[in-house]
Amino acid sequence: MNRINQSLQQNKKLLSIYFTAGYPKLNDTVSIIQELQQNGVDMIEIGLPFSDPLADGPTIQESSTQAIANGMTTSLLFEQLKDIRKTVQIPLLIMGYFNPMMQFGMEKFCQKCHQIGIDGLIIPDLPLYVYENEYKNLFEKYNLKNIFLITPQTSKERILQIDSISDSFIYMVSSASVTGSQSGFREEQIHYFKHIESLQLNNPQIVGFGIKDTTTFTQATTHQKGAIIGSAFITFLAQNPISNIKDFVKSLK
Repeated sequence: MNRINQSLQQNKKLLSIYFTAGYPKLNDTVSIIQELQQNGVDMIEIGLPFSDPLADGPTIQESSTQAIANGMTTSLLFEQLKDIRKTVQIPLLIMGYFNPMMQFGMEKFCQKCHQIGIDGLIIPDLPLYVYENEYKNLFEKYNLKNIFLITPQTSKERILQIDSISDSFIYMVSSASVTGSQSGFREEQIHYFKHIESLQLNNPQIVGFGIKDTTTFTQATTHQKGAIIGSAFITFLAQNPISNIKDFVKSLK
């Protein structure tokens, strides 16, 4: 069974952390992953830097720009992660945009992910119909879960369509904004969380965008399976050594 599905079966709310590969320093990637696992994080999303990250707010954009300036590339990320499964057991996903993956070669990209033990991909700009018609078989061949995003503006029909083609979790964007722009959840967002819960989808949901502390983590996971923290963690990394990651994780629990 894919490690993501195993993790989703746990009787607990899941904490997923996103960070940009090659940030703050080029060779920090593996150390950050190991430190996150050691301190009880359930799942990790490794951001593949891209020059035009449309869905990302300024914090993640800046980390992506810095990682590229540091010299991070798709090939280098795979090289850095080649032995990651010798020390890390929790689910690892790569989150990135379709263009760099396509330039690398989609089958080659999926094959590399499989070889090093990546469990899933989150590609915000890969359309559902393109995935279904052109890449679904490829993902299945390499045991990669494709994670789709929904937002408060996503129609019920499309949500059900995404649910029918998914087989792990659905990435539930908390609001129609870029990452890192929230300061807490308003009543309309809580209503959205409750509404999605009421649909009783086959796939659990993990909430992203706007989660940064115990309060927002609790709000996001009252009705959903887990939550993803990205911008707040990247801000922490910019101001603290990797050895202090334990303090960040502890502050959320």
